[in-house]
Amino acid sequence: MKDPHDVIIRPVLTEESYEGFPEKRYVFVVRTDANKTEIKLALESVFKGIKVDKVNTVRTMGKIKKQGRTQGRTPEIKKAYVTLKEDSKPIEFFEGMAE
Repeated sequence: MKDPHDVIIRPVLTEESYEGFPEKRYVFVVRTDANKTEIKLALESVFKGIKVDKVNTVRTMGKIKKQGRTQGRTPEIKKAYVTLKEDSKPIEFFEGMAE
């Protein structure tokens, strides 16, 4: 198994993700080759005491950017929308952020 800290890259902190905190719904940027089971196990091992109910993932292709004659592509990302179970405690890291 991969190291849990390598699977989860960072949390997504936007107004839309803040709206999901009361319903125990969180958004994370994860590795593009991570599957739902790896994401669930990584979150449960990093944040002690939580129980993941379901994981939904979205892959976003990078945009093409041009500057003069050269062009390139921004990196592709994968986001995981994680919902915790009803009896699970919320993630302490996000407590008090969306008030």
